[in-house]
Amino acid sequence: MPRFHCSVPLTAGASLALPAGAARHVQVLRMQPGDALTLFDGAGGEYAATVERMGRSEVAVTVGAHQPVEREAPRAVHLAVGMPANERMDWLVEKATELGVASIQPRILAPVSASRATSSTSSPASSRAMRSAR
Repeated sequence: MPRFHCSVPLTAGASLALPAGAARHVQVLRMQPGDALTLFDGAGGEYAATVERMGRSEVAVTVGAHQPVEREAPRAVHLAVGMPANERMDWLVEKATELGVASIQPRILAPVSASRATSSTSSPASSRAMRSAR
């Protein structure tokens, strides 16, 4: 069941118009009147809801019962990451946020070449295999 953040205070039994961002997501998912979804407002728990009416840019829902479910991780996850090249940092931040990372700490690391990293710890056979793979 799709789950959406709603910045409007939620109360069971209320009928309300979703904020623009959530309404757009409902439209993109091609939900129809009568379809079920879940709303949360960040104040704790979530609400069952049903799509009541679909407009051109507005989606009205009926808010159902409150469930005291917490989706937050019991422990905060902090990610320390070496600075990637190009726009990969944007992708990394997006995916880490989707996974619920509490903070991201970028690290500047000294560049290490593949040959230098493997030469001190690898055997001659694995060095030959790496050269032939190139």
